[in-house]
Amino acid sequence: MTAATIPNNTPVDPQRRTWLLATGAAGGVAAVATAVPFISSLAPSERAKAMGAPMEVDLADIPPGGLKTVEWRGKPVWIQRRTPEMIAALDGQDAALADPESRRDDLPEALRNKGRSARPDLFVAIGICTHLGCSPTAVAAGSANPSVGDGWHGGFFCPCHGSTFDLAGRVFRNKPAPTNLEIPPHRFVGDSRLIVGESEEA
Repeated sequence: MTAATIPNNTPVDPQRRTWLLATGAAGGVAAVATAVPFISSLAPSERAKAMGAPMEVDLADIPPGGLKTVEWRGKPVWIQRRTPEMIAALDGQDAALADPESRRDDLPEALRNKGRSARPDLFVAIGICTHLGCSPTAVAAGSANPSVGDGWHGGFFCPCHGSTFDLAGRVFRNKPAPTNLEIPPHRFVGDSRLIVGESEEA
């Protein structure tokens, strides 16, 4: 018998077998424990979402006329649920707007309308003034704010330098802001969800 040969009648040590099974089981558990965090790490982190990964937004908590703000790519993104009155207010202002048909905007065809949205009741825009990057505020129709002037139908006002935008983010004439508010890529998922960072063509 050589040193490498084990005769068939060699007794099996039950303690050794138990130890081998326990070691194998522990190794399997360790492998799973290592794999779970690794797989989880492949999902986008909150920082990655903020830096540009698409993000899903719940629309169910936005009341009529309400405005919800989320962060995407480090910028505030507004989602406003427009009422029928707000939608109607978009008409009849073209002469007062610098670019009423969004000809200077790089918008997909689905958003090239007076509401600058795929859904008339939901407006999505980056809440940063196109002048110097300030953050405008929403100002309701008939506001007592003298900066927006008489006959104000509602929209957004930048207090830094006085730029005004209508309820579709279109800038008024003779204001410091050179262009309309930016519209981020987005798409609707059913009636109550929105994906910011992906267009309808994605």
